[in-house]
Amino acid sequence: MSNTDDKGLIMFAKTPERQMHMVRWWLTCSWLLLIFFLFYDPISPWLTDPNNTLSPLRIAPEVCVKVQGVCLKQTPYALGARLFWTIIVPASIFILLVFGHELWRRICPLSFLSQIHRALGWQRQHRRVDLKSGKTSYELVKVKKDSWLGRNYLYLQFGLFYLGLCIRLLFVNSDQLALGIFLIFTILSAIAVGYLYGGKSWCQYFCPMAPVQKIYAEPRGLLTSKAHEGDRQTITQSTCRIVNQEGKEQSACVACQSPCIDIDAERSYWDGITKPEQKLLYYGYIGLVISFYYYYYLYAGNWDYYFSGSWTHEANQLDTILSPGFYLFNKPIPIPKLVAVPLTLGFFAAGSYFLGLKLEKSYKNYLLRTNQSLSKEQIQHRIFTFCTFIVFNIFYAFGARPNTALLPLWLQYFYNVLLVIVSTLWFYQTWKCSQDLYLQESLASRLRKQLSKLQLDVSRFLEGRSLESLNPNEVYVLAKILPGFTEEKRLQAYKGVLREALEEGYVNSSNSLEVLQQIHQELDISDKEHLTVLTELGVEDPDLLDPTKQQTREDQVRLQSYRDQIASIVGSKRRRTAKGLGRELLKVVQKQKSIQDVLPKDPQAMRSLRREYAITLEEEEKIQASLNDEAELLRRSDILLNQLHELSKRYQALTQPLLPDKVAAWTLLQSTVEQKQQLIAKGLLEILKSLEYSPEGTRIALALGSLVPNVLPNLLEDETSQWQKRLSPKIISRLIQQIKRATDIIPEMEPAVIVSHLEVLLQEPDSLTQAVSLYMISQLDVQRSQELARHLLDSRLTVKALVRETAQMLLNQKAQPDTAPAAISSIEKLLYLFGSDLFSNLKIENLMELAYQSQVKVYNANEVVIEQGKKGKELLLLIKGEAQLQVNLDNEEAIVESLLPGQMLNEIEILARTEQAATIIATVPETHILAIDVDTFDVLLSRVTNFARTVLEQKSLLLQRLVQQSRKSH
Repeated sequence: MSNTDDKGLIMFAKTPERQMHMVRWWLTCSWLLLIFFLFYDPISPWLTDPNNTLSPLRIAPEVCVKVQGVCLKQTPYALGARLFWTIIVPASIFILLVFGHELWRRICPLSFLSQIHRALGWQRQHRRVDLKSGKTSYELVKVKKDSWLGRNYLYLQFGLFYLGLCIRLLFVNSDQLALGIFLIFTILSAIAVGYLYGGKSWCQYFCPMAPVQKIYAEPRGLLTSKAHEGDRQTITQSTCRIVNQEGKEQSACVACQSPCIDIDAERSYWDGITKPEQKLLYYGYIGLVISFYYYYYLYAGNWDYYFSGSWTHEANQLDTILSPGFYLFNKPIPIPKLVAVPLTLGFFAAGSYFLGLKLEKSYKNYLLRTNQSLSKEQIQHRIFTFCTFIVFNIFYAFGARPNTALLPLWLQYFYNVLLVIVSTLWFYQTWKCSQDLYLQESLASRLRKQLSKLQLDVSRFLEGRSLESLNPNEVYVLAKILPGFTEEKRLQAYKGVLREALEEGYVNSSNSLEVLQQIHQELDISDKEHLTVLTELGVEDPDLLDPTKQQTREDQVRLQSYRDQIASIVGSKRRRTAKGLGRELLKVVQKQKSIQDVLPKDPQAMRSLRREYAITLEEEEKIQASLNDEAELLRRSDILLNQLHELSKRYQALTQPLLPDKVAAWTLLQSTVEQKQQLIAKGLLEILKSLEYSPEGTRIALALGSLVPNVLPNLLEDETSQWQKRLSPKIISRLIQQIKRATDIIPEMEPAVIVSHLEVLLQEPDSLTQAVSLYMISQLDVQRSQELARHLLDSRLTVKALVRETAQMLLNQKAQPDTAPAAISSIEKLLYLFGSDLFSNLKIENLMELAYQSQVKVYNANEVVIEQGKKGKELLLLIKGEAQLQVNLDNEEAIVESLLPGQMLNEIEILARTEQAATIIATVPETHILAIDVDTFDVLLSRVTNFARTVLEQKSLLLQRLVQQSRKSH
């Protein structure tokens, strides 16, 4: 179900902030009024007076509620504690399960009060000095993800929750004064945290109720929206938001936690589902709930004490903390209540935790016995779902019973049936959730958005349905059958999906191929096309692929919100023309002016705005540049020229005259670098089109021509792009002059320098480039290659099969004696295949398949490889040594052709299924030939259409050459 479909049911995520603000005010004032009545309440005791026959809450002095064998004294009491514990607390749990955090987080009074300092602009800041510019700025203090608190906040919150339950049973359950002090202390703590840390740090890192929220509200409530579907706006679910001066809602996110439950609860859930603290939270919480309610029985010796509600107004609770804490078998146990309470709760929590671990193990064994394959995330999810279902029903078996017992019997039945229906519906909905489904829905939502942008005619395929109503599988099917969805538009749609995923931190450059595997398979995107699109995105926005600038969705929301605020301020300056304002913004980027000069607003207000969104100096400069097209182009061009400079040195390293027998490997790596150079050069040419008449355009042209003389000529001559016509003659002349000046002499480099460049290529997402880089490092520095191989195998990174095999091969070489003949590895066979004209254009998957299924045969000098007239069963590729091809003619003459490594020996006969037309003889010792079984070759021909065409073209040329030689011999 998409967000569009949910609009009839889901209102709270879209409810205007002004309305929710009024609700928060009303609830907060009501809560503060309740706290006031905890200290002074002359009204509600009248409702409990035994003489008030109209009140259902009146006490019955004749009823004996025994506590440790003694009837509890019944006197009129104030209702504040009873109202709080038996109505407000149970209602919050119901809201979390049904309406999720997107309602609760927007109405929670404690969360509201923790934001007082933010509203007043009085929050703690730390001073930061930019090392480059020397500028000083003040930024909000946020909890760092790698700090102790950032790593252990769930343990802290669970501990505070446990402590709170103990305090409740010991001190504040029925003592209104103690409860009032406890609630005021909690409010002051929330306000203090709101001053010390930015954002909703109280809710995220300290609030004892936060673990309870996670249990009942994640991955989603019964009637909550899906943040990962729809338009993926900056405001979703319970995102922090404000109303700006124009009356529009705007995100106020400062990225205080990532992933954030307020922005996308389900993403937060799947991100931490396998962490050990989550198990403690879910399993331990069940024990705490059971022990909390069971303790009333252990203490009083009966259930009447709890179900009567007498514990909410016990007159002498504070006097009992040193009295016996247990009453079993009609006998008090001499363990003080002060010890008994934490002991009971801790024992049950620990017991349920270990019982949960045992249940988890038993369920995994059951899945193994029944041959059911589930991911560890899905197994954990099902157990957590079961735990939440059980603990919800346990909680409501007790939570509001003191009050519901006063209702008519039919209302009690209705209440029970309602709880069962609600919890069962939630269980049914949540049980079906999975991380894979979340990913599918998320990617399908992105693809749906891209299809809408392409403005394709999809109405005739939908039979009256909207594009937004399609489920993920239907979206993928639609993409396959759309007649206007050409290869170009397919790549364009995939590029849009990948860009969004990178912008939100959903993927990074190294794992994008794996995470987006389903969508690039559904759209028939090859690995090579994926890497090309990835590089193009890096050219369009270099920060996207920079691991040091990797953003989360929370950071994206934060920065976009700040940018919108600045843009609205800029837009309000109607006295300036757009061109004049752009020129001034450019001066800001060039450090000639400050932002205050361009935006003559109250400096204090601007500083407050930067603090509000926790904007760093670097982020501010980037946002300022993005407001002006020319400034942004200059920023991008500088980044791209720096990248080209590094690539130029890398290309020179790969063209060094070392290891001439490894030409195929050098060529493959060179092609990887050249592809990036071409894409970056194209991006710079596009920038030049906009800046060609400015001095900066001349500077960029001179730098571009000197950095990529190996690829720029072909780009300028490309008829498709028509750069000769699109750029001015002056710029074209500058580029050509610079290309001519570029020297053909390659500076000599030490092997260690080459290895350093190969190590950079080892970080490429392409597994073939990784494997070849590692292999070539081994040819130059064995020890370093083995260190890198060991690091790859020991790391937690996803290592593809070819890379893993190559790394293992390098480590195994160390263990082999020097006299042992070295077997040719899969990567070496793959390189030999790549070096052949016949196989060089194959996809990596096909090359790997051939490499794995081929075998190397070794021949001595003058040994016959295959005789003329015999039918071959293998396709032969000469990889080492020399061979001769001898064709015996009818007139007893012979045509002899020498064959060198890299040449195919019998492809024509294999293709035509004919007898061998020539005898092939090895002419030097240890001639190595790579043999590919004919059946394997046939499968490849039938499966890869372009490959069959390549084979026919190449072999036609070979036949022509043989015919010409035959004519010359006559």
